[in-house]
Amino acid sequence: TVPATPDTKLPPHPPLAKGKVRHVGDPIALVVAEDRYIARDAVDLIEVEFEELPAVTDLEEAIKPGSTRVHDEFDDNITYYWTLATGEVEEAFQKAEVVVKQRMVSQRLMGTPLETRAVLADFQRGEGQLTLWSSTQIPHLLKPNLSGLLGIPETLVRVIAPEVGGGFGVKAEVYSEEALCGAMARKLGRPVKYTETRQENFQATVQGRGQIGFFELAATKEGKVTGLRVKILADIGAYCQLFSNIVPTLSGLMLTGVYDIPTITAEIFGIFTNKTATGAYRGAGRPEATYYIERMMDLLANELKLDPVEVRRRNLIPTEKFPYTTACGMVYDSGNYLPALDKALEMAEYDKVREQQKSGPQNGIYTGIGVSTWTEICGFGPSAALPAGGWEFGKVTFDRTGMITVQTGASPHGQGQETSFAQIVADEFGVPMDTIKVVHGDTDKVPHGVGTFGSRATVVGGAAIIMSVNKVKEKMKRFAAHLMDANEADLEVSNGKVWVKGSPDSSIGFAEIVGAAYNATNLPPDTEPGLDATSYFEPPNFTFPFGVHIAVVEVDSSTGEVTIKRYVGVDDCGTIINPLLVDGQIHGGVAQGIGQALYEEVVHDEQGQLISGSLMDYAIPHAENMPWFETANTVTPNPLNPLGAKGIGEAGTIAATPTVVSAVLDALKSFGVTHIDMPLKAEKLWAVMNGQG
Repeated sequence: TVPATPDTKLPPHPPLAKGKVRHVGDPIALVVAEDRYIARDAVDLIEVEFEELPAVTDLEEAIKPGSTRVHDEFDDNITYYWTLATGEVEEAFQKAEVVVKQRMVSQRLMGTPLETRAVLADFQRGEGQLTLWSSTQIPHLLKPNLSGLLGIPETLVRVIAPEVGGGFGVKAEVYSEEALCGAMARKLGRPVKYTETRQENFQATVQGRGQIGFFELAATKEGKVTGLRVKILADIGAYCQLFSNIVPTLSGLMLTGVYDIPTITAEIFGIFTNKTATGAYRGAGRPEATYYIERMMDLLANELKLDPVEVRRRNLIPTEKFPYTTACGMVYDSGNYLPALDKALEMAEYDKVREQQKSGPQNGIYTGIGVSTWTEICGFGPSAALPAGGWEFGKVTFDRTGMITVQTGASPHGQGQETSFAQIVADEFGVPMDTIKVVHGDTDKVPHGVGTFGSRATVVGGAAIIMSVNKVKEKMKRFAAHLMDANEADLEVSNGKVWVKGSPDSSIGFAEIVGAAYNATNLPPDTEPGLDATSYFEPPNFTFPFGVHIAVVEVDSSTGEVTIKRYVGVDDCGTIINPLLVDGQIHGGVAQGIGQALYEEVVHDEQGQLISGSLMDYAIPHAENMPWFETANTVTPNPLNPLGAKGIGEAGTIAATPTVVSAVLDALKSFGVTHIDMPLKAEKLWAVMNGQG
């Protein structure tokens, strides 16, 4: 089921194309064989006659009257239109002392997980049971979709997400291969497996970004922003996937970033093109919004001949205004931006680098420093914002031996929640982590859940677990009070025992409590046997982590090559559960953000052919391209969930792209350059620095 407003144009999306293919990678035939070699040979025997049709790949051309239509049943290529208006924008521009305008591109990207998609389906005819293993981020959302697609009751569908080798959002989708494998397993009565090649991954797995933004910013001569006018063209691709239409809307909701901007008008056009569908890719809409507003702040600083940091200081939302309602309608839970900014500036030795720049280039090497102050919307729900539900499931169970099982509807695939969830429970009960088992990713073992995307696993899933922990603690107190003949209100639970406040020696161990709970020969009145609890956490709002990233780069005028000399990130994700995991998420996200800034780009020709269809042609960054990451944190807890957590999984990707672009353009300032569209490849920069572009 694809989320949609009533006026959204949703074309049919058959698992195998019928009569017309709309992008490279649109599947047209299915071959099932006993091994991949026979299957490959059989594919070569298929003959298809194609009639070549005109394609539309350019967003600005796609919305022109008379443009080639991707779907003949619609009168244009606009799948949906989203708009917002707050305050007197026209008045703000009429009174503006400075107006800055810029067209910007956030290019298409490949998610490129280490492990491509893989599916294995097994249908047991006797029970009518379908079991499907898939490298998915959303087993509990895939289950009802498979049920609907194949006509099998949900109770007879089991989805298992094994250890998944990277997702980055592109595996938070329902794909045709999952349904086709299920259908063939049922038809043949034998297990059916599909493993995507890297080329197929580039052609058929959803891609990220793909926007053009047109921005106008109004400000005073002191650099205070008074209004924004925004138009975004968002490349949806040939079909609408689960998140295709949601992602551009997330851009719209975050257009004002961390800034106290009173007025805005914005419109977003979701546009069909003859390309693979776009969807969620790490950050999903928020990297685009952050890139746009951060570039505009740099352009404003350039126009006023002010330091970019000073312009940001003059526009940051003051701490005393939180909770803060933005002009885009978002309510930011909490924020304290200046300490993060000051800490990052100190770590990066910002003033020292600025002083060094005054010496000019050394041997043709130009130095630049870039800053990004960012926030994002994450911790998805609430359910009103997510058609499939924004809650999460968590269950905590003591077994007879005293071991603890944690069941979560979140589906971690590299984020480390097996560790952090065990850590939460171990800390609350005061027991060793090796007594705790975290179970996830299997719809039979965990009956309910939503999934892992949008930096929600700890914020929402962890909150459900802490709720269940607290329920179990209350039941333990009830058992202990009965066994000790004590007042339940006087008891505490910690360090593997229940004890009387103020009298640590008056206590009872978990083993005795667990034994009593399951032996059930001496239960408190009106108490059920067993020791477990189930919770569903429904968040009242999104969360809004924030931070400041700074990069120092060198650009070689003889080659155009960019070297990142320093990279500093100060991030605030609320309560930190495991610092190592937080750093790991930042490192991975920054690497992907640098990839967009400097290297990565999905390229199609005018006929819709994918030019960058392999890792020979699509440049992802290597370890040698990465600097040493210098990270730190401030802590501003989220008041809306029991952990105080905000989410961190997408922060690096959101912050890094504008940070690095800002630094490179700062290095090229003496060439009169104010903006270059990403990726800032060496050949582009060389041309600019050598009078060729």
